[in-house]
Amino acid sequence: MQIRLALAFLLIACAAPAQKVTAVRFAKLWDGEKTIDRPLVVIEGSRIRSVQAGEPAAPSGAEVVDWSRYYGLPGLIDVHTHMTYISDQPGRIARGGNRMAAVTVFLAQENARKSLEAGVTTVRDLGSSEYTDIAMRDLINRGAMLGPRMFVCGYGITIGGSFRPGSNPQPGPGTADSPDQVAQVVRRMIAAGADVIKMYGSVGGFENVNTQQTFTYEEMKAAVDVAHLMGKKIAIHSYGPEGGRDAVRAGADSLEHAVDLDDATLAEMVRRKTYYVPTIDHNRYYVDAAADYNFRAGSVDQLNAYIARNFETAKRAWKAGVRFAMGSDAVYTMFGKNTRELGWFVKAGMTPEQALKTATVNAADLLGQSADLGSATAGHYADLIAVEGDPLADISVAIEKVRGVMKSGVVVK
Repeated sequence: MQIRLALAFLLIACAAPAQKVTAVRFAKLWDGEKTIDRPLVVIEGSRIRSVQAGEPAAPSGAEVVDWSRYYGLPGLIDVHTHMTYISDQPGRIARGGNRMAAVTVFLAQENARKSLEAGVTTVRDLGSSEYTDIAMRDLINRGAMLGPRMFVCGYGITIGGSFRPGSNPQPGPGTADSPDQVAQVVRRMIAAGADVIKMYGSVGGFENVNTQQTFTYEEMKAAVDVAHLMGKKIAIHSYGPEGGRDAVRAGADSLEHAVDLDDATLAEMVRRKTYYVPTIDHNRYYVDAAADYNFRAGSVDQLNAYIARNFETAKRAWKAGVRFAMGSDAVYTMFGKNTRELGWFVKAGMTPEQALKTATVNAADLLGQSADLGSATAGHYADLIAVEGDPLADISVAIEKVRGVMKSGVVVK
Protein backbone atom coordinates (compact mmCIF):
# COMPACT_ATOMS: atom_id res chain seq x y z
CA MET A 1 0.00 0.00 0.00
CA GLN A 2 2.81 2.40 0.96
CA ILE A 3 4.60 1.65 -2.32
CA ARG A 4 1.42 2.43 -4.29
CA LEU A 5 0.96 5.74 -2.43
CA ALA A 6 4.59 6.67 -3.07
CA LEU A 7 4.19 5.90 -6.76
CA ALA A 8 0.98 7.95 -6.91
CA PHE A 9 2.68 10.96 -5.33
CA LEU A 10 5.61 10.53 -7.72
CA LEU A 11 3.28 10.50 -10.73
CA ILE A 12 1.51 13.65 -9.47
CA ALA A 13 4.83 15.41 -8.98
CA CYS A 14 6.01 14.43 -12.43
CA ALA A 15 2.75 15.60 -13.98
CA ALA A 16 2.93 19.05 -12.36
CA PRO A 17 4.26 21.52 -14.94
CA ALA A 18 7.54 23.20 -14.06
CA GLN A 19 7.24 26.94 -13.59
CA LYS A 20 8.97 29.11 -16.15
CA VAL A 21 12.28 30.59 -15.01
CA THR A 22 13.20 34.08 -16.19
CA ALA A 23 16.37 36.03 -15.45
CA VAL A 24 16.46 39.83 -15.69
CA ARG A 25 19.69 41.83 -15.88
CA PHE A 26 19.98 45.49 -14.83
CA ALA A 27 22.87 47.91 -14.56
CA LYS A 28 21.61 48.69 -11.05
CA LEU A 29 18.52 47.78 -9.05
CA TRP A 30 16.91 49.73 -6.23
CA ASP A 31 14.91 47.03 -4.46
CA GLY A 32 12.88 49.33 -2.22
CA GLU A 33 15.58 49.75 0.42
CA LYS A 34 19.01 49.46 -1.16
CA THR A 35 20.83 49.63 -4.48
CA ILE A 36 22.43 46.52 -6.00
CA ASP A 37 25.12 46.72 -8.69
CA ARG A 38 24.84 44.60 -11.85
CA PRO A 39 22.11 42.38 -10.42
CA LEU A 40 20.54 39.27 -11.83
CA VAL A 41 16.90 38.88 -10.78
CA VAL A 42 15.81 35.26 -11.08
CA ILE A 43 12.06 34.75 -11.38
CA GLU A 44 10.17 31.51 -11.02
CA GLY A 45 6.64 31.76 -12.34
CA SER A 46 5.26 35.08 -11.13
CA ARG A 47 7.57 35.65 -8.16
CA ILE A 48 11.18 36.62 -7.56
CA ARG A 49 13.30 33.64 -6.51
CA SER A 50 16.59 35.46 -5.91
CA VAL A 51 18.50 38.68 -6.51
CA GLN A 52 22.28 38.42 -6.88
CA ALA A 53 24.81 41.19 -7.40
CA GLY A 54 27.91 41.21 -9.62
CA GLU A 55 26.52 39.99 -12.94
CA PRO A 56 26.28 36.26 -12.16
CA ALA A 57 25.42 33.65 -14.79
CA ALA A 58 21.75 33.02 -15.47
CA PRO A 59 20.34 29.59 -14.50
CA SER A 60 20.51 26.99 -17.23
CA GLY A 61 17.44 27.13 -19.46
CA ALA A 62 16.22 30.46 -18.11
CA GLU A 63 14.78 33.05 -20.48
CA VAL A 64 16.99 36.12 -20.17
CA VAL A 65 15.58 39.65 -20.28
CA ASP A 66 18.51 41.96 -20.96
CA TRP A 67 17.80 45.31 -19.35
CA SER A 68 21.49 45.74 -18.51
CA ARG A 69 21.42 49.30 -19.94
CA TYR A 70 18.82 50.35 -17.41
CA TYR A 71 18.21 51.04 -13.75
CA GLY A 72 15.68 48.67 -12.19
CA LEU A 73 12.90 49.55 -9.74
CA PRO A 74 10.00 47.66 -8.19
CA GLY A 75 6.77 48.16 -10.10
CA LEU A 76 5.14 51.41 -9.00
CA ILE A 77 1.82 51.58 -7.14
CA ASP A 78 -0.77 54.33 -7.63
CA VAL A 79 -3.09 54.32 -4.64
CA HIS A 80 -5.77 56.63 -6.06
CA THR A 81 -7.19 56.12 -9.54
CA HIS A 82 -10.59 56.09 -11.26
CA MET A 83 -9.83 53.63 -14.01
CA THR A 84 -13.40 53.48 -15.35
CA TYR A 85 -13.66 57.25 -15.93
CA ILE A 86 -13.36 57.48 -19.69
CA SER A 87 -13.72 60.34 -22.13
CA ASP A 88 -15.81 59.58 -25.21
CA GLN A 89 -14.52 62.63 -27.03
CA PRO A 90 -12.60 65.84 -26.25
CA GLY A 91 -14.61 68.33 -24.23
CA ARG A 92 -17.20 65.78 -23.14
CA ILE A 93 -17.36 64.35 -19.65
CA ALA A 94 -18.90 60.90 -19.47
CA ARG A 95 -18.65 58.78 -16.30
CA GLY A 96 -21.19 56.25 -17.40
CA GLY A 97 -24.43 58.09 -18.10
CA ASN A 98 -26.46 56.07 -20.59
CA ARG A 99 -23.46 54.00 -21.63
CA MET A 100 -23.79 50.31 -20.77
CA ALA A 101 -21.42 49.05 -18.08
CA ALA A 102 -19.88 46.50 -20.46
CA VAL A 103 -18.99 49.32 -22.89
CA THR A 104 -17.36 51.30 -20.09
CA VAL A 105 -15.22 48.33 -19.07
CA PHE A 106 -14.18 47.71 -22.66
CA LEU A 107 -13.21 51.33 -23.29
CA ALA A 108 -11.41 51.62 -19.94
CA GLN A 109 -8.81 49.13 -21.19
CA GLU A 110 -6.99 52.13 -22.67
CA ASN A 111 -6.65 53.71 -19.22
CA ALA A 112 -5.29 50.46 -17.85
CA ARG A 113 -2.75 50.07 -20.65
CA LYS A 114 -1.47 53.64 -20.33
CA SER A 115 -1.05 53.25 -16.57
CA LEU A 116 0.88 50.02 -17.00
CA GLU A 117 3.16 51.50 -19.63
CA ALA A 118 3.96 54.36 -17.23
CA GLY A 119 5.43 51.78 -14.85
CA VAL A 120 2.34 51.44 -12.62
CA THR A 121 1.85 47.73 -12.04
CA THR A 122 -0.71 48.07 -9.22
CA VAL A 123 -3.49 50.56 -8.47
CA ARG A 124 -6.00 51.20 -5.73
CA ASP A 125 -9.10 52.31 -7.65
CA LEU A 126 -11.33 54.57 -5.55
CA GLY A 127 -14.74 54.87 -7.09
CA SER A 128 -16.77 53.68 -10.05
CA SER A 129 -20.37 52.97 -10.93
CA GLU A 130 -22.21 49.71 -11.66
CA TYR A 131 -19.26 47.78 -10.17
CA THR A 132 -17.27 48.23 -13.38
CA ASP A 133 -14.05 48.41 -11.34
CA ILE A 134 -14.71 44.94 -9.92
CA ALA A 135 -15.27 43.64 -13.44
CA MET A 136 -11.98 45.18 -14.62
CA ARG A 137 -10.08 43.74 -11.67
CA ASP A 138 -11.41 40.26 -12.35
CA LEU A 139 -10.73 40.44 -16.09
CA ILE A 140 -7.15 41.56 -15.47
CA ASN A 141 -6.61 38.84 -12.86
CA ARG A 142 -7.76 36.13 -15.24
CA GLY A 143 -5.52 37.43 -18.05
CA ALA A 144 -8.37 38.59 -20.27
CA MET A 145 -7.37 42.26 -20.06
CA LEU A 146 -3.98 43.96 -19.92
CA GLY A 147 -3.60 46.30 -16.98
CA PRO A 148 -2.25 46.90 -13.50
CA ARG A 149 -3.24 44.70 -10.61
CA MET A 150 -6.33 46.42 -9.16
CA PHE A 151 -7.63 46.82 -5.61
CA VAL A 152 -11.12 48.27 -5.91
CA CYS A 153 -13.93 49.78 -3.83
CA GLY A 154 -17.08 49.55 -5.96
CA TYR A 155 -19.11 52.67 -5.21
CA GLY A 156 -17.61 55.42 -3.08
CA ILE A 157 -19.93 56.24 -0.18
CA THR A 158 -21.69 59.59 -0.62
CA ILE A 159 -24.47 61.47 1.13
CA GLY A 160 -28.00 61.23 -0.33
CA GLY A 161 -26.71 61.04 -3.90
CA SER A 162 -23.43 62.20 -5.36
CA PHE A 163 -22.32 65.75 -4.52
CA ARG A 164 -20.64 66.22 -7.89
CA PRO A 165 -22.00 69.09 -10.02
CA GLY A 166 -24.70 68.02 -12.46
CA SER A 167 -25.01 64.51 -11.08
CA ASN A 168 -28.17 62.59 -10.25
CA PRO A 169 -29.20 63.40 -6.64
CA GLN A 170 -31.25 60.22 -6.30
CA PRO A 171 -30.11 57.62 -3.73
CA GLY A 172 -28.07 54.75 -5.11
CA PRO A 173 -26.05 51.72 -3.93
CA GLY A 174 -23.33 53.96 -2.45
CA THR A 175 -25.47 56.59 -0.73
CA ALA A 176 -26.11 56.91 3.00
CA ASP A 177 -27.49 59.51 5.41
CA SER A 178 -26.87 58.08 8.88
CA PRO A 179 -24.37 55.89 10.73
CA ASP A 180 -26.63 52.85 10.29
CA GLN A 181 -26.99 53.45 6.56
CA VAL A 182 -23.23 53.96 6.25
CA ALA A 183 -22.62 50.61 7.93
CA GLN A 184 -25.08 48.95 5.54
CA VAL A 185 -23.34 50.44 2.48
CA VAL A 186 -19.93 49.28 3.70
CA ARG A 187 -21.28 45.75 4.06
CA ARG A 188 -22.95 46.01 0.64
CA MET A 189 -19.68 46.98 -1.06
CA ILE A 190 -17.76 44.20 0.63
CA ALA A 191 -20.43 41.66 -0.33
CA ALA A 192 -20.15 42.86 -3.93
CA GLY A 193 -16.42 42.13 -3.90
CA ALA A 194 -14.73 45.36 -2.82
CA ASP A 195 -11.13 45.13 -1.61
CA VAL A 196 -11.19 48.53 0.09
CA ILE A 197 -13.78 51.09 1.19
CA LYS A 198 -13.93 54.68 -0.12
CA MET A 199 -15.90 57.45 1.57
CA TYR A 200 -16.45 61.02 0.33
CA GLY A 201 -16.14 63.05 3.54
CA SER A 202 -16.47 66.44 1.86
CA VAL A 203 -17.46 68.13 -1.35
CA GLY A 204 -14.74 68.75 -3.93
CA GLY A 205 -14.02 67.35 -7.37
CA PHE A 206 -13.37 68.53 -10.91
CA GLU A 207 -13.36 72.35 -10.86
CA ASN A 208 -15.19 72.39 -7.51
CA VAL A 209 -12.53 73.01 -4.85
CA ASN A 210 -14.96 73.80 -2.03
CA THR A 211 -14.06 72.11 1.24
CA GLN A 212 -17.43 71.66 3.00
CA GLN A 213 -17.58 68.53 5.13
CA THR A 214 -20.43 66.16 4.29
CA PHE A 215 -20.36 63.13 6.61
CA THR A 216 -20.21 63.65 10.37
CA TYR A 217 -17.53 62.18 12.59
CA GLU A 218 -20.03 59.57 13.81
CA GLU A 219 -20.82 58.53 10.24
CA MET A 220 -17.13 58.29 9.36
CA LYS A 221 -16.51 56.25 12.51
CA ALA A 222 -19.31 53.86 11.54
CA ALA A 223 -17.69 53.30 8.14
CA VAL A 224 -14.24 52.78 9.64
CA ASP A 225 -15.46 50.40 12.33
CA VAL A 226 -17.39 48.14 9.96
CA ALA A 227 -14.62 48.17 7.34
CA HIS A 228 -11.98 47.22 9.90
CA LEU A 229 -14.25 44.63 11.52
CA MET A 230 -14.56 42.96 8.11
CA GLY A 231 -10.82 43.12 7.42
CA LYS A 232 -10.87 46.00 4.93
CA LYS A 233 -9.06 49.33 4.86
CA ILE A 234 -10.78 52.62 4.21
CA ALA A 235 -9.81 55.79 2.35
CA ILE A 236 -11.65 59.00 3.17
CA HIS A 237 -11.80 61.87 0.70
CA SER A 238 -11.78 65.36 2.17
CA TYR A 239 -10.86 68.53 0.31
CA GLY A 240 -10.89 70.54 3.53
CA PRO A 241 -9.39 70.50 7.03
CA GLU A 242 -12.58 69.81 9.00
CA GLY A 243 -13.42 66.62 7.12
CA GLY A 244 -9.75 65.67 7.22
CA ARG A 245 -9.60 66.11 10.98
CA ASP A 246 -12.67 63.91 11.54
CA ALA A 247 -11.46 61.29 9.07
CA VAL A 248 -8.20 60.95 10.98
CA ARG A 249 -9.97 60.88 14.36
CA ALA A 250 -12.34 58.22 13.03
CA GLY A 251 -9.39 55.96 12.10
CA ALA A 252 -9.21 56.19 8.31
CA ASP A 253 -6.27 54.29 6.86
CA SER A 254 -5.62 57.07 4.37
CA LEU A 255 -6.71 60.66 3.96
CA GLU A 256 -7.11 61.84 0.37
CA HIS A 257 -6.49 65.40 -0.87
CA ALA A 258 -7.01 67.49 2.27
CA VAL A 259 -5.55 71.01 2.58
CA ASP A 260 -4.96 73.36 5.52
CA LEU A 261 -4.64 70.55 8.06
CA ASP A 262 -3.81 71.95 11.50
CA ASP A 263 -0.80 70.87 13.53
CA ALA A 264 -2.90 68.77 15.90
CA THR A 265 -4.34 66.77 13.00
CA LEU A 266 -0.89 66.23 11.50
CA ALA A 267 0.39 65.03 14.88
CA GLU A 268 -2.59 62.66 15.13
CA MET A 269 -1.79 61.30 11.66
CA VAL A 270 1.75 60.58 12.81
CA ARG A 271 0.50 58.88 15.97
CA ARG A 272 -2.07 56.77 14.16
CA LYS A 273 0.22 56.13 11.16
CA THR A 274 -2.45 57.49 8.83
CA TYR A 275 -1.29 57.78 5.24
CA TYR A 276 -1.65 61.10 3.43
CA VAL A 277 -2.43 60.94 -0.30
CA PRO A 278 -2.43 64.62 -1.33
CA THR A 279 -2.98 64.16 -5.12
CA ILE A 280 -1.42 67.56 -5.88
CA ASP A 281 -0.85 66.87 -9.56
CA HIS A 282 -4.49 65.97 -10.08
CA ASN A 283 -5.55 69.61 -10.05
CA ARG A 284 -2.57 70.59 -12.20
CA TYR A 285 -4.07 68.21 -14.77
CA TYR A 286 -7.44 69.98 -14.50
CA VAL A 287 -5.77 73.35 -15.03
CA ASP A 288 -4.08 72.09 -18.20
CA ALA A 289 -7.28 70.43 -19.45
CA ALA A 290 -9.73 73.16 -18.36
CA ALA A 291 -10.81 73.95 -21.94
CA ASP A 292 -11.54 70.28 -22.66
CA TYR A 293 -13.74 70.12 -19.58
CA ASN A 294 -15.58 73.36 -20.34
CA PHE A 295 -14.95 74.56 -16.81
CA ARG A 296 -16.77 77.72 -15.79
CA ALA A 297 -15.02 81.11 -15.76
CA GLY A 298 -12.68 81.58 -12.81
CA SER A 299 -12.15 77.87 -12.25
CA VAL A 300 -8.48 77.90 -13.25
CA ASP A 301 -7.67 80.61 -10.69
CA GLN A 302 -9.47 78.64 -8.00
CA LEU A 303 -7.72 75.42 -8.98
CA ASN A 304 -4.30 77.11 -8.91
CA ALA A 305 -5.03 78.55 -5.48
CA TYR A 306 -6.04 75.10 -4.24
CA ILE A 307 -2.85 73.55 -5.69
CA ALA A 308 -0.77 76.08 -3.72
CA ARG A 309 -2.61 75.21 -0.48
CA ASN A 310 -2.32 71.49 -1.22
CA PHE A 311 1.42 71.79 -1.79
CA GLU A 312 1.98 73.83 1.37
CA THR A 313 0.00 71.29 3.40
CA ALA A 314 2.10 68.48 1.92
CA LYS A 315 5.31 70.29 2.91
CA ARG A 316 4.06 70.74 6.47
CA ALA A 317 2.87 67.15 6.68
CA TRP A 318 6.21 65.79 5.47
CA LYS A 319 8.11 67.96 7.94
CA ALA A 320 5.82 66.74 10.73
CA GLY A 321 6.61 63.09 9.93
CA VAL A 322 3.35 62.04 8.28
CA ARG A 323 3.57 58.96 6.05
CA PHE A 324 2.83 59.52 2.35
CA ALA A 325 1.60 57.24 -0.42
CA MET A 326 1.52 58.24 -4.08
CA GLY A 327 -1.90 58.70 -5.60
CA SER A 328 -2.60 60.42 -8.90
CA ASP A 329 -6.42 60.61 -8.77
CA ALA A 330 -6.14 59.86 -12.50
CA VAL A 331 -9.32 60.30 -14.52
CA TYR A 332 -10.22 60.46 -18.22
CA THR A 333 -7.15 61.57 -20.20
CA MET A 334 -4.75 61.70 -17.22
CA PHE A 335 -3.77 58.05 -17.44
CA GLY A 336 -0.14 57.50 -18.36
CA LYS A 337 0.74 60.56 -16.27
CA ASN A 338 0.09 58.73 -13.01
CA THR A 339 3.55 59.21 -11.53
CA ARG A 340 3.93 62.99 -11.90
CA GLU A 341 2.97 63.28 -8.23
CA LEU A 342 6.50 62.10 -7.39
CA GLY A 343 7.90 65.36 -8.73
CA TRP A 344 5.71 67.33 -6.32
CA PHE A 345 6.93 65.18 -3.44
CA VAL A 346 10.55 66.01 -4.20
CA LYS A 347 9.67 69.71 -4.39
CA ALA A 348 7.98 69.32 -0.98
CA GLY A 349 11.24 68.17 0.59
CA MET A 350 11.64 64.45 -0.10
CA THR A 351 14.73 62.94 -1.64
CA PRO A 352 14.06 60.99 -4.84
CA GLU A 353 14.45 57.76 -2.88
CA GLN A 354 11.92 58.87 -0.27
CA ALA A 355 9.52 59.82 -3.06
CA LEU A 356 9.97 56.40 -4.69
CA LYS A 357 9.11 54.74 -1.40
CA THR A 358 5.70 56.44 -1.45
CA ALA A 359 4.97 54.50 -4.66
CA THR A 360 6.52 51.21 -3.56
CA VAL A 361 7.02 50.09 0.05
CA ASN A 362 4.66 52.70 1.56
CA ALA A 363 1.93 52.07 -0.98
CA ALA A 364 2.21 48.31 -0.49
CA ASP A 365 1.90 48.80 3.26
CA LEU A 366 -1.22 50.94 2.79
CA LEU A 367 -2.73 48.18 0.68
CA GLY A 368 -1.82 45.55 3.29
CA GLN A 369 0.27 43.84 0.61
CA SER A 370 3.85 44.28 1.86
CA ALA A 371 4.55 40.55 1.58
CA ASP A 372 3.71 40.57 -2.14
CA LEU A 373 4.21 44.07 -3.55
CA GLY A 374 6.41 47.15 -3.36
CA SER A 375 9.83 45.49 -3.17
CA ALA A 376 12.11 43.73 -5.64
CA THR A 377 13.23 41.02 -3.25
CA ALA A 378 12.85 37.24 -3.02
CA GLY A 379 9.27 36.12 -2.50
CA HIS A 380 7.63 39.24 -3.92
CA TYR A 381 5.74 39.36 -7.19
CA ALA A 382 8.07 39.97 -10.10
CA ASP A 383 6.81 43.49 -10.79
CA LEU A 384 9.81 45.36 -12.20
CA ILE A 385 10.40 48.44 -14.30
CA ALA A 386 13.46 49.56 -16.25
CA VAL A 387 14.28 53.27 -16.42
CA GLU A 388 16.92 55.14 -18.37
CA GLY A 389 19.08 57.12 -15.94
CA ASP A 390 19.48 57.23 -12.18
CA PRO A 391 16.09 57.78 -10.46
CA LEU A 392 17.79 58.26 -7.07
CA ALA A 393 19.56 61.31 -8.47
CA ASP A 394 16.71 62.65 -10.63
CA ILE A 395 13.10 61.68 -9.94
CA SER A 396 12.06 62.69 -13.47
CA VAL A 397 13.80 59.52 -14.70
CA ALA A 398 11.11 57.39 -13.01
CA ILE A 399 8.38 59.65 -14.40
CA GLU A 400 9.47 60.21 -17.99
CA LYS A 401 11.97 57.48 -18.93
CA VAL A 402 10.31 54.13 -18.30
CA ARG A 403 11.73 51.79 -20.95
CA GLY A 404 10.51 48.41 -19.77
CA VAL A 405 7.72 47.03 -17.57
CA MET A 406 7.28 43.53 -16.14
CA LYS A 407 4.25 42.42 -14.17
CA SER A 408 4.17 39.04 -12.41
CA GLY A 409 7.18 37.87 -14.41
CA VAL A 410 5.74 38.80 -17.81
CA VAL A 411 7.21 41.63 -19.89
CA VAL A 412 4.35 43.94 -20.87
CA LYS A 413 6.41 46.79 -22.32
